[in-house]
Amino acid sequence: MVAGVHVRLWALSDLHLSHPLNREALSSLPAYPDDWLILAGDLVDGLFQLDWSFSVLTKKFKQLVWVPGNHELWTVPGRTGELRGVALYDKLVEVARCHGVITPKDPYPVFPHPTGSVLIAPLFLLYDYSFRPSSVGDDEVIAWARQGHSVCSDEYLLHPDPFPDRATWCAALCAEAAARLEAHPPGLPKVLINHYPLEEQHAVLPRVPRFTPWCGTRRTRGWHKRFNARAVIFGHLHIRGTSWVDGVPFQEVSLGYPSQWDRGRGIGGYLREVTLAPTGGCGS
Repeated sequence: MVAGVHVRLWALSDLHLSHPLNREALSSLPAYPDDWLILAGDLVDGLFQLDWSFSVLTKKFKQLVWVPGNHELWTVPGRTGELRGVALYDKLVEVARCHGVITPKDPYPVFPHPTGSVLIAPLFLLYDYSFRPSSVGDDEVIAWARQGHSVCSDEYLLHPDPFPDRATWCAALCAEAAARLEAHPPGLPKVLINHYPLEEQHAVLPRVPRFTPWCGTRRTRGWHKRFNARAVIFGHLHIRGTSWVDGVPFQEVSLGYPSQWDRGRGIGGYLREVTLAPTGGCGS
């Protein structure tokens, strides 16, 4: 790093580059050659154009940090071959690593923020349908969502192989991620990154209120305190904004589908510089 130059940490999610308008707009994204970019999932559908997406973005930033969204995990007929579940995820990681992109399977890096170094923790945690009313049982959740016309396409395209179901895969992922986070010094501040919100209170979708079962897991409740987070980054909801919980900024950083962003601003207008909690905040 050049003396006197502060490296900045940016975040963006839900680029949905499988849509031609989003893909065409990517070329006009400004370059930040000294900075890092967090990509919080849903770049593309399955493997389709993932390699191209990373090849474009790595030319614009010093370092990319990526976590998968549900769309990358889709087995799309005619686009992803026969890869499903864990095998597809492993292939996504392989593509990312070919471009030097940091993934949830890699060692967590330390980012030299001007206010103090932070551990960057990209997480892949999935969901387990627990973001639902207490009156709705495990065996009722899909029917309950269908009554509100809110069944996610994951039910047809996101496969948990070799796990028996997505909830079991989610439990395994959460246990592995928690163990990795606990292995780091508790006093080391962290930036937690996941495609889905970590707290159920953020999974509020006014237009599709019964979509919440596909928005996270209660297993991550309180992780911002448990693991000394100075920031939490997520996407998935397509509802941009920052919410402070226990002194920690939770930042939804999605771009969205072509109808959900202003092309006059360009994709660069939706880059979010990551806000960190003041030092001495939650968990420190």
